[in-house]
Amino acid sequence: MTQRNSRRPLLPAAADISRWTDAYLNKTRQIIGRFGDKSATYAMFMRRPVIFTPGLMVEWLEGIAKERGVEFQIEFNYAEGDWVGAGEPLLYLTGPLQELVDLETLYLQKLGAACVAAYNAYTMCADMPHVAFLAMDARHCAGTGMAELMAYAAAVGSRAAQRRAGAKGFMGNANDATAHYFGQERGLGTMPHALVGFAGSTVRAAEMFVETFPGENLTVLVDYYGQEITDALAVSRRFPELVAEGRLSLRLDTHGGRFVEGLGPEASYAVLERHVPAAVRRYRNETELRNLTGTGVSAAAIFYMREQLDKAGFERVKIVVSSGFNVEKCKVMGDVKAPIDVVGTGSYLPESWRETYATADIVAYDGVPSVKKGREFLLRKT
Repeated sequence: MTQRNSRRPLLPAAADISRWTDAYLNKTRQIIGRFGDKSATYAMFMRRPVIFTPGLMVEWLEGIAKERGVEFQIEFNYAEGDWVGAGEPLLYLTGPLQELVDLETLYLQKLGAACVAAYNAYTMCADMPHVAFLAMDARHCAGTGMAELMAYAAAVGSRAAQRRAGAKGFMGNANDATAHYFGQERGLGTMPHALVGFAGSTVRAAEMFVETFPGENLTVLVDYYGQEITDALAVSRRFPELVAEGRLSLRLDTHGGRFVEGLGPEASYAVLERHVPAAVRRYRNETELRNLTGTGVSAAAIFYMREQLDKAGFERVKIVVSSGFNVEKCKVMGDVKAPIDVVGTGSYLPESWRETYATADIVAYDGVPSVKKGREFLLRKT
């Protein structure tokens, strides 16, 4: 379980809770203060399968309890990283109702999205167990709070896949602030498209990076000029020592508006026919076919890049892929065993936000079971 970082402030702070919580909960707190408190037990659940990822929520609750001078009892039904079915009570939270009732809005924000993101991260890693992942989601997050939540979730899902599927999982993420969740001191990554445009050529961008950060591994974007194969080979020839040491990677990030250099529909099918002939001979839906043979970073594009590198003697150059690598795309890539070394993804973020809603219902007052009609499944099983 994630441990409380005493150097990190509580967000929201105890003094700001009333400003950020729902008004009806604030009013309920005032009513309870007037008519007398009771102990209450909340059950939390979600309406879809998830990976249990409660650490940041628990950390916040414990910090708020300390600030308020009270104690909350948290009874886990699962361990962090466990798979949980839809509707199963995740945990029970007990404490003075006056001190709990106004926290519901805020602790649920820290639970639901994390559990779904961890599930997606787990699924992607398990579907591609021989591929390492890099979390590049921060730019897709709604602020730094969400960025931390998603990094923590990816790490939990990754560890679950490592345990159950022997997956490599997430090796790190893209920024320093949340690198610790992945056992790293700093974020990983080398260059954005902006550097390639600034440099004026893909090779020159690589040279600038090496001159500025000598000794670091190099990952070069090769799609800026639409010459993925040409520039990949040019960079590999320019840095033979990095190639020999296995320290050069080439990143395919071609957008969905065009094919990778040298490919089109017919050529893409031909590539798969050479490497995985069964890939398109069984039923595939439209999205799967697009991921296999379509524009952007398709399976055909990855096989083709590997093929061209190997022909030129650059077998040790690694391939990093990004652009649209969500759960569905990773499943297809894993199915055909696309020759990928690292996936850079922000797509383990919940793509359907309505699936992330966690719910909390009171199931007991002063130890006496009581729950709203229809939620009896949340009561403790005796």
